[in-house]
Amino acid sequence: MKTTESLSTATATLATTTRVVVTGLGVTAPNGLGTEDFWSATVEGRSGIGEIRRFDASGYPARLSGEVPGFVAEDHLPGRLLPQTDHMTRLALVAADWALADAGVTPGEWAPFDMGVVTASSSGGFEFGQRELQALWSKGGQYVSAYQSFAWFYAVNTGQISIRHGMRGPSGVVVSDQAGGLDALAQGRRQIRKGSKLIVSGGVDGSICPWGHVAQLAAGRLSTSDDPGRAYLPFDIEAAGHVPGEGGALLILEDAEAARERGARVYGEIAGYAATFDPPPGTGREPGLERAIRQALADAGTDAGDVDVVFADAAAIPELDRAEADAVTQVFGPEAVPVTAPKTMTGRLLSGAASLDVAAALLSIRDGVIPPTAHVTPDPAYRLDLVTGEARSARVDTALVLARGHGGFNSAMVVRRSGS
Repeated sequence: MKTTESLSTATATLATTTRVVVTGLGVTAPNGLGTEDFWSATVEGRSGIGEIRRFDASGYPARLSGEVPGFVAEDHLPGRLLPQTDHMTRLALVAADWALADAGVTPGEWAPFDMGVVTASSSGGFEFGQRELQALWSKGGQYVSAYQSFAWFYAVNTGQISIRHGMRGPSGVVVSDQAGGLDALAQGRRQIRKGSKLIVSGGVDGSICPWGHVAQLAAGRLSTSDDPGRAYLPFDIEAAGHVPGEGGALLILEDAEAARERGARVYGEIAGYAATFDPPPGTGREPGLERAIRQALADAGTDAGDVDVVFADAAAIPELDRAEADAVTQVFGPEAVPVTAPKTMTGRLLSGAASLDVAAALLSIRDGVIPPTAHVTPDPAYRLDLVTGEARSARVDTALVLARGHGGFNSAMVVRRSGS
């Protein structure tokens, strides 16, 4: 008979030895609807940034965004779902459908409690809340529902995906702004290591509506350029803020051995992860990104020299770019590892950004190519080997993805070729 102590030891051993792999990708991005459309555009350096079309932004100081092209919800979802959801949630539902299909998973053939959903959210509910506020202004009443809808939509992606596919296993929502996509995938990995068979995870986000746009403007980090080719320039001497966007990626996570047994195609392994938090301004303490990188590498059992590419957070705010460049060069050395920021072609997608970068990193491993950082002329002072101009052919076995959220969140994730 096993004692409580031996059971705890066995559980801890399982949690640290279980390899978690990605078997499916579902992408809805401003430069491509669907994984392969996104990837071909990204490798070719084609941008999805342009004038805001979803509302009249002519009176706002920032008038550009990355909007998902050609998305008609009625083509992908049953009509009964449309009144219950906003644009962001519809994108997430479709991304989940595509990720499951890509993984060769038919949820009805799986035990409901073996499947779970862990997603990230940052601006969930802004569009739905916008509609509620408009109803309030035009009709009176409905006062409470505007605020309830904002809170409720933080969880709606997870809830709607779970309900649609009969997934009754572990579920949750992570809220850490731009870092959320990595944090959600890390939580998904934990759930697989605890015994779940399949987790849908990542982030799809967006708040391209007047309320959401004003909220982002208030942070003071949006570019006010009207030139799509010069508006979002991380690590460039002309960097002056970012362009907002919508979309992201949802991934299917499974135990590596179980995926192998069912004959699943594997994109790669979620090999390491760490998260830190920056100290308050004015304390004189160092930012936490370098520590997150080192801890993620340690979690993966990987040396800095084994990393073939870094997907940067790429804030396009000079002091934040400097902090990220310093963290990368302190870990890897000056110009010692290729760095890329394909989000210059999509805008910053809030909690959808980092999971989209993870998808891009896995596709880099698959195809042996590092996508470019579009439009940027790198400032040599950052001492980065920034991939610009065109994609770079390279064998990629291990990639590091970085993400930072407004307010001090730092996350780092190592993904590598399965079996590496």
